[in-house]
Amino acid sequence: MDLQDQLKNLFPEHVPEVSENESEPKSDIWMQDNPIICKYEKRKGKPITILEGYTGATQDFKKLAKELKQKLSVGGSFKDDKIIIQGDYRDKIMTILKEKGFNVKRLGG
Repeated sequence: MDLQDQLKNLFPEHVPEVSENESEPKSDIWMQDNPIICKYEKRKGKPITILEGYTGATQDFKKLAKELKQKLSVGGSFKDDKIIIQGDYRDKIMTILKEKGFNVKRLGG
């Protein structure tokens, strides 16, 4: 007897809700076919992570930059259609973007 059967025995009149799009990640940001490029550089001796190659709207890319900076608790900026994050956070950024449904390609080691 699994958990669903036990719950049905405890609450026989309860009808579970069925959502239509459980498998698709919910995001208001436009998804693209080409991968976002995630690369590492050093500027003035300090490491930075650069995200580029997004072909959607600039406002969506700015939202994504803000969300990444908040989740990682780091500083950064958005310039020339690139997201610049202070520090080497390639692995964490790639996992966050993959969870959102983006295709990500790693450059620079």
